[in-house]
Amino acid sequence: MKKKYRFSNGKLRVFGAFILLIMATAFAEINKPEDALEKLVNGNKRFTSNQREFPNQDQQRLQQTASEGQFPYATIVACSDSRVPVEHIFDAGIGELFVIRIAGNVVDINEAGSIEYGVEHLHTPVLVVLGHTNCGAVTAVCRGDEVHGNIPKLVDNIVPAVEKSKKTHGNEFGQELLDESIRNNIWQSIEDLLTLSPISCDLIKEGKLKVVGALYHLDSGEVEWLGEHPELSELLAGAKSH
Repeated sequence: MKKKYRFSNGKLRVFGAFILLIMATAFAEINKPEDALEKLVNGNKRFTSNQREFPNQDQQRLQQTASEGQFPYATIVACSDSRVPVEHIFDAGIGELFVIRIAGNVVDINEAGSIEYGVEHLHTPVLVVLGHTNCGAVTAVCRGDEVHGNIPKLVDNIVPAVEKSKKTHGNEFGQELLDESIRNNIWQSIEDLLTLSPISCDLIKEGKLKVVGALYHLDSGEVEWLGEHPELSELLAGAKSH
């Protein structure tokens, strides 16, 4: 005859909390910025060498994330360009990356709020602002193209990066001006985040978050890692606290 086990409500709560901890640990194996970045770097290497593993993309993973929630290891701000499929280029699976996509990979109030959800609520230890070569939004600003509807308010965020690049390369549109503007736009997005988000600033100061820029090359699939903002210390010193 099998012995029946009974648990008090208190023991059930403790047991339930223990199970949740195990599940969270299973998801959140990566909680250090350097580990998260290493996983992204390795995933991109597999992508560019045609050795993708397609991890965590089956029905079991669907059911797991549906019932247990999401525990991504990185938040990524990327351009909406259809040639920049973020999970693909990092060979990542379901529930691994918290992705915010916006034309020109700009950061304004909505993007800053989404980032805060990723870095504070979901506790991703790294945030990547991912630009890409030959970005159409940056190209439009560099050339002074006429845009309509709500697009002018969107590309306003890119203007400072282009103006900075023109001081070096002049006003005439060319590949060098475009390339530097794309890079400066990555830094501009980080600057805008630090201006708009005291929460993100505090997490960086506490060592809980690392923010890096990166550039995706459309022709090779390679992600070029740019590192932290070159003026990060100064930006944090002038930022408001949460």
